[in-house]
Amino acid sequence: MAPLDSKIDELYRGPLDQFVGARTALAKTLIGADAQRVRKLPKPTVVPWAVNQVYWHSRAVFDRLTKSGERVRAAQIAALEGAATDVRTATDTHRRALTDAVREAARLAGARGVHPDKDALLRTLEGLSLATALQEPPGRLTRPLQPSGFEALAGVAVKAQPSARTKEEAGLKVATTRAKEVADKKEAEEQRKRDAAVRKAEAAFERAKRRMDEAAEALRRSRGRTS
Repeated sequence: MAPLDSKIDELYRGPLDQFVGARTALAKTLIGADAQRVRKLPKPTVVPWAVNQVYWHSRAVFDRLTKSGERVRAAQIAALEGAATDVRTATDTHRRALTDAVREAARLAGARGVHPDKDALLRTLEGLSLATALQEPPGRLTRPLQPSGFEALAGVAVKAQPSARTKEEAGLKVATTRAKEVADKKEAEEQRKRDAAVRKAEAAFERAKRRMDEAAEALRRSRGRTS
């Protein structure tokens, strides 16, 4: 990291009420573009400043939050794409990490006599942890954030989840198909029985016809001998 960036980090790491004075003092040590850059650095409002303090003074808490946010995003994306994933566990872990981060931000700010709104802290920390990209680098936030919406999942191929009605219709379709299969099988069996009965009757008729023909022939022969 360049020396100037390290000095800028110190501005955002330091007390909020000393930011403007420290920025002015730093700018006076610089010339040209560097001096202009420092003079234009925005002073953070209370909530982002408190979040910055977690980054600078409680990095383990901050890292746990951002990693749990990454897991939540990954789980949600996997679920939307139709893969089996434990969204609930990822969400529960993230919720605990958020609670810890809010508590730590309030503690660090309170030690400096600053008391940010905890709901606002929660929103900014959640937005930071779920964002796919930030306009301001961690540790240098100047504005509150909002939790990411569906834009964080842009480009995900969503596999539609069936509605209750769709499931019911699918179940009815399966039941109807099975019933038809059973009916078709039964009809085929009945048809086989009918065909067998017809063949049996035809065979019996042929046998009876042959016997009648044989009897008639025998009668003719008998009459020929007696004439």
